[in-house]
Amino acid sequence: MIRYALQCEHDHGFEAWFSASADYDDQAARGLVECPICGSHSVSKQIMSPAVAGARKREAGPDLAQMQTLISQAVREARNHVEQNFDYVGDAFAREARDIHEGRSEKREIYGEATPAEVRKLRDDGVPCAPLPPLPPDPSKAH
Repeated sequence: MIRYALQCEHDHGFEAWFSASADYDDQAARGLVECPICGSHSVSKQIMSPAVAGARKREAGPDLAQMQTLISQAVREARNHVEQNFDYVGDAFAREARDIHEGRSEKREIYGEATPAEVRKLRDDGVPCAPLPPLPPDPSKAH
């Protein structure tokens, strides 16, 4: 398929699709191409850039080692933010999260420990919670 930008004698611009370049020429010669605005059959092709599909250069992204470093850094920053700004409630996390959700305790950001069963029950009851990712190994302490 080929798309042409067309214009009639009254300067109305429009586009039309044809199976091939020769199809436009054939239809125009037979008076089948007309302006959709005014109905004029005096239509000509306009200059337009071709839409050529070609191979795109693949942009080089970070390699695996760089990606692991970036992810480790993001995890460390997330944990650091939580530890610096949230209240640690230890193994009372499930009870405290439920109390906050139900309005029995002051609304605040908390973190702590919970068993998988406790987390499932919180989620089933609509209490928002998410696991804090473990710290990745410190690359400076690798053997």
